[in-house]
Amino acid sequence: MADEEGRPDRGLRRLALHARTRLRQGTRRARWAFVPSVVAAAAAALAFLISSEVLGHEMPIFAPTAAWLCLGFTSDRQLRRVAELGVGCTLGVALGELFASLFGVGPVQVFAVLVVATMLARVVDRGELLTYQAGIQGIVVIAMPASAAVTDGAFGRWSDALVGAALAFAVAAFLPDNAIRRPRRRAQAAITDLADLLRTLGEGLRLGDRELARDALTLGRDTQQVLDTWERTVRNARQVIAVNPTMRGDRGEVRRLARASVLADRAVRNARVVARKAESVVETGPRPDLARSLDAMSSGLRLLAVELGRGDAPDLSRTRLTEAAHTLDPDDYASDGWPTQTLVSVLRSLVVDVLQIAGMTAADARTQLPAVDGGWRWIDAEDHEDHEEHDDDEQRPAS
Repeated sequence: MADEEGRPDRGLRRLALHARTRLRQGTRRARWAFVPSVVAAAAAALAFLISSEVLGHEMPIFAPTAAWLCLGFTSDRQLRRVAELGVGCTLGVALGELFASLFGVGPVQVFAVLVVATMLARVVDRGELLTYQAGIQGIVVIAMPASAAVTDGAFGRWSDALVGAALAFAVAAFLPDNAIRRPRRRAQAAITDLADLLRTLGEGLRLGDRELARDALTLGRDTQQVLDTWERTVRNARQVIAVNPTMRGDRGEVRRLARASVLADRAVRNARVVARKAESVVETGPRPDLARSLDAMSSGLRLLAVELGRGDAPDLSRTRLTEAAHTLDPDDYASDGWPTQTLVSVLRSLVVDVLQIAGMTAADARTQLPAVDGGWRWIDAEDHEDHEEHDDDEQRPAS
């Protein structure tokens, strides 16, 4: 009965934690979006200026529209996506103008331009964005007043769209920028969130507080969005470096950050498993010994986040994480029962993941752990399905 009475409070606690996490992530997104939004707005204004002053068009609506559509408000601009949007926008405007000039406007023309735009876009490229944009822009042109069609000539709007799309692609590919800066920031954010998860879990183990362990699991689930952004940013950086010769020197670090993003995803999955295992362990009382290990890992990860954000060698964080690995000696928990032993096993797997993020190989990372005798089984996140609400049957170390 007491547990049932506490459920509303737990629900409010989870809700408040989600809200704080979302607010922090939203503030971070707004901060990251400011400069890209200014750049995209400037590109749209420049596209308008080129079409109006250089091409002499009186209503260059599609020049800024295409530029903003292609660039948007995010710095994670995939060149392929920018190209798809630009080609789709230009193709749709051109087809819309062609149909409007030959057949006029009306529902039949809307139907025809959508079918033709879709079929032609599928021939041009496999990208879905290109197809959608071709159809949408064709509709926009067909639906515009007839007076707007003749203001700048029969194909004035098509050339405006081309100006905006070409300018957007040039900005995305060649605007002087440090292609590595954005992946670094995403890496720092993701590793900091992982450190917060482990700090919260350590506090729960120190106090024997099951609710804090559940809070850590909530943080782990909310971190997935940041990890996905990191992976996408690294992929975009690779595309930019491939076409911009001035950024070839960043290739090595981009590869390292790509590897780290994969390892971080695995580490967070492992951390969520740790949080679920910790829930059962804290029921027996506080565990300050395990809390110290988690605190050491959290401290090392905070250092690692700063090092990744600056592009520094992760020497200091690697030392701190190695010290944390040395505390996970199976012999210290031999008599604590299988729930604690399982938790320690997953912690050992987690510390191997984070040591690899810090630059170690898997083999070298495992050598930092105290020896495991034949009575212990290595447990990894792959041994536990990452259920959102409950675990499957627990896997116990061999006796």
